[in-house]
Amino acid sequence: MKIIIFGSGGVGGYFGGRLAQSGQNVAFIARGAHLDAIRQKGLRVDSVNEDFIIQPAQATDDPASPGKADLILLSIKGWQLDEAVSQIKRLIGARTLILPLMNGMEHMDTLLETFGAEHVLGGLCRISAFIEAPGHIRHVGIQPYIAYGEWDDSKSERIQMLDGIFKPLTGVTAERPASIQTAMWEKFIFIAATSGVGAFTRKPLGEYRSDPASRAMLAATLEETTAIACARNIPIAETFVEATLARMDGLPPATIASMQKDIMAGKPSELDQQTGAVIRMGKASNVPTPTHEKILAALLPLEQKARSK
Repeated sequence: MKIIIFGSGGVGGYFGGRLAQSGQNVAFIARGAHLDAIRQKGLRVDSVNEDFIIQPAQATDDPASPGKADLILLSIKGWQLDEAVSQIKRLIGARTLILPLMNGMEHMDTLLETFGAEHVLGGLCRISAFIEAPGHIRHVGIQPYIAYGEWDDSKSERIQMLDGIFKPLTGVTAERPASIQTAMWEKFIFIAATSGVGAFTRKPLGEYRSDPASRAMLAATLEETTAIACARNIPIAETFVEATLARMDGLPPATIASMQKDIMAGKPSELDQQTGAVIRMGKASNVPTPTHEKILAALLPLEQKARSK
């Protein structure tokens, strides 16, 4: 099976590395010094579960060179989607599957409109990993988790095929949720809250969850996005917000979301694909989003500055 990792950062590097470690035919799409290092020294993954090196590793900056893919793991930033879609078109064969491992929800609209449900699955992951140095991925926390499913939640042979690929992997928990849309929305509600409030306060999770004012903001962001999901007929448990706050209380105090990291570092971020997306979907569903609007107003000048460099 030919698997292409489109976006070989922390997420793609880790899961792609585990797939290659298991013997799958994996090609990594990468750029610059990261690509050069993978070609010369292989892909190194340091993990709290187990360190390993994929050497030699297939890597290229030409998305067309690997040929038609059986499976594409799409692990890019939301703002890179338009460029990626145009390049992915060259990789699509009759049976190619696209499994997005991205933050947000709006990317699914783009993928389904462009490629159709015959090529696009729902998907999500949870992991804390990043590029430590060119050719070097570091996994620092959170048990790596991947979930996938047909967009209509039907049972299919191709989902069973993915079970056979992902469930045996070392250092990965793989699951088929009862509803992939619900699972993705639950992640989106979580990540939009921690990203937005974290970037707004400039503090790690342990600090802003403990302060009464920022905790109230955190709860409000969860409630707003949950209301949008419910307005779109996504089944979300009535206790979800309360349960999510409790889950946040159990996470490491130093936790910082990737969007927050980018904003604090002065880099382009997924502000529009997370906070901006909540506001857009709220307007479309007639759901007020005043807390997200407050966060966007505070962070947008920083995002514009980062993109003007």
